[in-house]
Amino acid sequence: MRAVVLVGGFGTRLRPLTLTIPKPMLPVGHRPIVENVIRMLAAAGINEVVLGLGFKPEPFVEAFPDGVCAGIPLHYAVEPEPLDTAGAIRFAAEHAGINETFVVVNGDVLTDLDISALIAFHKDRGAQATMHLTPVDDPSAYGVAVIDDLGQVQRFVEKPAPGTAPSNLINAGTYVLEPSVLQRIPTGRKVSIEREIFPLIVQDGGLYALATNDYWIDAGRPEPYLQANLDMIDAVRRSASAPAIEPGAKVDPSALVRHSLVSAGALVEAGADIKDSVVLAGAIIRQGAVVHSSIVMGEVGNGASITDTMVGATGNVAPGVTLVHALVPDPTLL
Repeated sequence: MRAVVLVGGFGTRLRPLTLTIPKPMLPVGHRPIVENVIRMLAAAGINEVVLGLGFKPEPFVEAFPDGVCAGIPLHYAVEPEPLDTAGAIRFAAEHAGINETFVVVNGDVLTDLDISALIAFHKDRGAQATMHLTPVDDPSAYGVAVIDDLGQVQRFVEKPAPGTAPSNLINAGTYVLEPSVLQRIPTGRKVSIEREIFPLIVQDGGLYALATNDYWIDAGRPEPYLQANLDMIDAVRRSASAPAIEPGAKVDPSALVRHSLVSAGALVEAGADIKDSVVLAGAIIRQGAVVHSSIVMGEVGNGASITDTMVGATGNVAPGVTLVHALVPDPTLL
């Protein structure tokens, strides 16, 4: 079985990190998000992954020059223009010649879901489309489903107003689709699978959903992206973990690194204080700098202090400066 992984978004919510690298190529647990996703698919028996590309396709090709990731062959489908979720799915599936049941995963979703169980559920129900659901406290930012005892979706509402959601079960971004769904997606324009296609399938009684309490996180925003990394060292994942300090990172023995990830290729100098943070490859934390609850790709100068801050690859925090809730460089000024 094949899978389409949607990785063509602009990653605007993670700027400035994504000014130089596509969001799915950002690391979680020292490996790209997309590689984490593909490892999950491989565990379910997926034998080929189609990457639905758009914005900055080159880094994906450069990262996997032999066209293989986690032992799975890759097929690159580069959209000529942004087509939204449904348009991207149809373009990628047709580009790869998919003509049988297939899986779709949003490229910024990290989960311990057993995808083989989702596939089995889909086939058992004879569904046109099946989605994974997960419960959340505030469903207003997501697509919300109401299901019956058999898992048939009775109603699907995309991003309901706060307080109006018909349930707390949200679209968790993993689907099993029949190829017939592709023919319902118009060509030549942007089409949202959440707003246009799923409601049509609900009307036909062909949309089913499986709700689970598996680990799930949408890593496309700063706080969840940071949390997804910290979860890799906190033993909360069933299927994934990572060392706090990756071999190849240069950390001075006098530096204090607490509940943080430091990737290979990063430099942490003497007396630095790092807590609840992610220090990515190429980052430099100078002598005596303080980095708390932050994500760093660039440089934090001597004695500088940052909290709840993102420093992109071209970002440079000057020595002695204190920043809270900052973006360096500020994407709005570029």
